[in-house]
Order: sequence, then C-alpha cells, then structure tokens
Amino acid sequence: MRLLPGRSGDVDFGFTEEQLMIQDVARRIAREKIAPSAEEFDRSGEFPLENIRLLGENGLMGIEVPAEYGGAGMDPIAYVLAMVEIAAADAAHSTIMSVNNSLFCNGILTHGTEAQKQKYVKAIAEGREIGAFALTEPQSGSDATAMRCRAVKQADGSFKVTGKKSWITSGPVAKYIVLFAMTDPDKAARGITAFLVDTTREGFHRGKTEPKLGIRASATCEIEFEDYVVQPDEVLGEEGHGFKIAMGVLDAGRIGIASQAVGIGRAAYEASIEYSRERHAFGQPIGSFQMIQSKLADMKCKLDASLLLTLRAAWLKGQGKRFTTEAAVAKLTASEAAMWIAHQAVQIHAGMGYSKEMPIERYFRDAKITEIYEGTSEIQRLVIARHETGLR
Repeated sequence: MRLLPGRSGDVDFGFTEEQLMIQDVARRIAREKIAPSAEEFDRSGEFPLENIRLLGENGLMGIEVPAEYGGAGMDPIAYVLAMVEIAAADAAHSTIMSVNNSLFCNGILTHGTEAQKQKYVKAIAEGREIGAFALTEPQSGSDATAMRCRAVKQADGSFKVTGKKSWITSGPVAKYIVLFAMTDPDKAARGITAFLVDTTREGFHRGKTEPKLGIRASATCEIEFEDYVVQPDEVLGEEGHGFKIAMGVLDAGRIGIASQAVGIGRAAYEASIEYSRERHAFGQPIGSFQMIQSKLADMKCKLDASLLLTLRAAWLKGQGKRFTTEAAVAKLTASEAAMWIAHQAVQIHAGMGYSKEMPIERYFRDAKITEIYEGTSEIQRLVIARHETGLR
C-alpha cells in the first residue's frame, strides 16, 4: 500500500515480517491477558503491574529501543501497530506503554549519555521499572514556559529542585522520571533544563492518585520536590535545552496517542459492527437500517483515515525526516475520530451502550483523554496552522 503525503514523499506501507511479528505478539497479549482484566482494572483503578511487566518481557515497553538497552530494536511503524492492538484491548494499558516508549525512553535515547541509557532506559524497556514524564504544573499546561518548578545550581555543579508537577502519568509507581525545571527564569523557554530523577531519594514526594473519568488503571498523581538534589550526571542533554527536548519528545508522543486513539476507535467500531448484526428491531437486524449503516460507514472512514495518517507520521520519524506537523495532524484526526466513533457506538448500542455491562461506555470515557493530553486538539490546530501559514 502506498500513500502520497504531499511534500513528505511517497510512503510505502508494505509491513515487514518483523513488524507483523510484534503486532501479533501485542495482539496475543491484548486478547489473552489485557482484555479479560480491563473491566476490573477500570473499576478498581489498580495499576496493572503484572500485565505491564509481561509487556516489558515481550519487548513492548521499549519497541524502538535498541537491544543493547533492553528493547525490541524495532521502528516507529512497529510501535504504531503494537500500540493499536494494546489500546483496542484497554486504553489504560496503552497509556502506560506510550509514556514508557515515547516520553521516557525516546528522550533519553536521543539526548542521553551512554551511562544514562544503561541506567535508565534498560530497566524501563525490560519492564522491570516504570518511567514517567514531568512537564505539566498546576498553573501551566499548554504554556510550559510558565513553569514555576525551580532547579538552582549549587557550587559543586549539582542542582537543588523545588516545586510541583501535576497530572503525572505513572507518577504513583514510577521509579525514574524525566523532569523539566526552570534553571534560568530570565531566559523563559531557553532557561528550562531536563533532569533524570530517582523517586526513591530524599526530597521527592507523591500526592494522591487522581480519580479520573477514564484510563483509570493508568495511575496519575501530583508530585512535589523539596530541596531534591540532582547530580551533574543526571542532567539530560545540555543545560537550558530542556524546552527543546520536551517539544521533540512530545512530537514522538503524539504518534503514540494517535495510535492509542485508533485502537480505542477500532474497538468501538468492531463492537458496533457485531451488535448491528445481532440486535434485532422491527423484525430485522438493526444493521439493515440505513441510519445505522450511515453511522458505520462514517466510523469506518474516520478510522481508516486516522490509521493512515498515523502510519505516515511514524514512517517519517523512522526515515529521520521532520514529522512535527504530520504527528499533529495524526493526533488531532485520530483523537477526534475516536471520540466521535465512541459516541456513535454508544448511540448504536442505545441503553446497553450506557450500561457498564458492556465496554462501550469505557471506550467513550477513555477516548476523551486523547483530545487532551500530549497537546490538546486546540494546540494541534495551532501547530498545523502555524506550519502551513508560516505565521505565529
């Protein structure tokens, strides 16, 4: 299959044997382990540690991580294919998987030293530990340069960190965190530095786990630093380059969230196809009614478009080309498609779609977050429009 993405060049989506293999591994785990337990994890909000370790043991927590650092050594296309399978079984599991792959490992592989890769990436990629990414603060979400978390440099070259971060996915269980803090407030974005944090050390505190609408098994909390000391060898990249690192990592992260949205949308769509065949009204399957057929056709179109756009962004990343705009297009399209598809799925299932006896209402709740985190739909539109117009 070939897709023409305009200025980006031709994209060939003839999947390799290795890509299909990791997709099969993800599908098997999703169907045998994750899907059967998804409802219970959603209800309890318990972190699915055993399942996450299983994903790590099978290379799914570090798909693009080279084998020498504990990963599968695959490419962004393989990551998309695997993420879709996990998300179709349960979005919460795919959220944890996305953070570990895209936000944690990716940034360290790109900007970290050899010692940092060995210490932090390997444990996460193998599923032995959980990673997190701390950028958002209570008063600064989309406006990351307004952060108040401070890292003050000491005479010995270390930094003393004080401040809060909020909405930290996997925060309640993470061993290591990629932290962004202001080292020079006068320089705004150029005054932000990235650090690698060990949560077992003195000065680190976790807040309560957030009670969320969806992806409930993906633990989220506020974290606080009180005179937490970061050593010189725990700076990620160069001092003052943190904002650039964060934006680059989020570009890659948007491919992960687009993949998650495709998985949620696919689950809702497939459930609707099945229900439209089984549910009868007025003496015939509801799938024979034109109104239902119209919904299903639109769901299929939005789902396919979302997957192709996501694969395009992943292909560009794998080719070492710029993919910022394509990732934003994929994330915006896929997240809004997932929300729309889930909405229609509830409508098709009617009362049963509103009931917790079926997973449809969970798909609806889970889909919403894909329009919010790692850049809201509004931010994606700004990224796309600014690229197209050249205006700020």
